[in-house]
Amino acid sequence: MPSVRELRSRIRSVSSIKKITKAQELIATSRISKAQARVAAAKPYAEEITKVLAELAGASGNLSHPLLSERPNPRRAAVLVITSDRGMCGGYNSNVLKRAEELVTTLRSEGKEPVLYVMGAKGLTYYTFRDRDVTGSWVGFSQSPNYADASAACNHLVEAFMAGADGEVETPNGVGTMAGVDELHIVYTRFVSMLTQTPEVRRLAPIQVSFVDESFDLGPDSFTDSASAEPTAQYEFEPDASTLLGALLPKYINTRIYASLLDAAASESAARRTAMKAATDNATELVNSLTRTANSLRQAGITQEITEIVGGANALASSSSD
Repeated sequence: MPSVRELRSRIRSVSSIKKITKAQELIATSRISKAQARVAAAKPYAEEITKVLAELAGASGNLSHPLLSERPNPRRAAVLVITSDRGMCGGYNSNVLKRAEELVTTLRSEGKEPVLYVMGAKGLTYYTFRDRDVTGSWVGFSQSPNYADASAACNHLVEAFMAGADGEVETPNGVGTMAGVDELHIVYTRFVSMLTQTPEVRRLAPIQVSFVDESFDLGPDSFTDSASAEPTAQYEFEPDASTLLGALLPKYINTRIYASLLDAAASESAARRTAMKAATDNATELVNSLTRTANSLRQAGITQEITEIVGGANALASSSSD
């Protein structure tokens, strides 16, 4: 049984940890609303570029751009994994990394060589610790990503895809060259609610174009051209639709990567808030438990001292009477 002094020392330690977790909880809570606002602010641009691409797809006719063409016998597939730069966010990173491992296993079973790219220091540490090759990494912006952060990865990935597995492209760090890829995939965490964040896998390229009788699909791996939907505005393209389509498709992929980064940032803050709240609650419960134990020991000590005093007094009184 520990002494009262030891228990009080533990109470002070746990109380100090509680202050840290409570501060982290409040910081994460304040960042969630900002992250959700950024997601909402980016949505109109994503919707408009999707609509313009759908119009261009209908006007260009043959849709012969490489970003839209399925490769025969694809051999290499790029996998971009989005994680956080910091920990203390519960199972956020482990869940997305587990989903990435499942994708890698699936690609290998299909005879494709996975090429790993990572955003976030935690993902980079995970693969480095396991001696896994990471072709490119970008860190330092997981909680507040900018469009330029997405562009850095998008430019290289699109260039690698355009080169194909038979071609070569410069490495992300600019040292040497590497073979291209035939597919682009992204693994990130989708923000559903404050309590739910779901790891998602999306294929970025080749982009899937669907011609269906419904409104535009704003999914991260496809856009829809509605052949029989309600009348829409008529566009005149300058230069021609095929040239514009080729210029906008890389921007479309960049938009999807950026949207995934924003979703992941909101998910990270929500996961950290949940984890820190649980840690704060556990610390509070532990402090209360230790305090009760310390009080019981202190009370037992006081009772023992009183008993000893009373016993001594009785002994003195007996000796005096004799």
